[in-house]
Order: sequence, then C-alpha cells, then structure tokens
Amino acid sequence: HMYGKCGSVEDARRVFDTMPERNLVSWNAMISAYSQHGQGKDALQLFEQMQLEGLIPDRPTFVSVLSACASESSLAEGRQMHARILAIGLESSVMVASALVNMYG
Repeated sequence: HMYGKCGSVEDARRVFDTMPERNLVSWNAMISAYSQHGQGKDALQLFEQMQLEGLIPDRPTFVSVLSACASESSLAEGRQMHARILAIGLESSVMVASALVNMYG
C-alpha cells in the first residue's frame, strides 16, 4: 500500500503480484492506487479479476471503482456499479454516496 500512496503504482503492482496470498485489503489497496493515479481502466480490470477469484467487494472497493468509472468517463459501467450497490444495500454509506455524487457529477 505504501508504494501506491507514494505514486509508484508499478512497484505496488509488482509487490501485489508476488504476494503468496491476497485478501480484500490488498485487492482494495491496489484498486485504489490505480484509481487515485488516473489509471481507472486498470482499476476496473483488477476489480473484475478480484471477483473472478471469489472475493466480494465492500464499501472501499466500490468507492475506488466508482472513482475509476468517473475518471474513465464510463457512466454505463458506473450505473451498473450503482445497481449492484443498491442490490447489496451499501447506498446508505456516506463514503459510497459521496463517490456516487462524484461519479454522476
């Protein structure tokens, strides 16, 4: 996570890829790093990969993914995320609601 916060997304990804075990926190950190550094497409691809590996997104995941949708001007994908958020009941989260406002705004 330190590499991602310092702007070295490539270093963060190298560390992420060599981790013997990845949990939701490590996935969220990498998705967030991509999203915060204008690499929304990579964030969205990693989000899909995370789900294929059986992890279930949580509030921080959706905040980063909504930000990635906003940065990629991907309103259609953002609307799909919004529908998933509604389906699992995360819309009342202030973090998620703020990310939705940012995406639609």
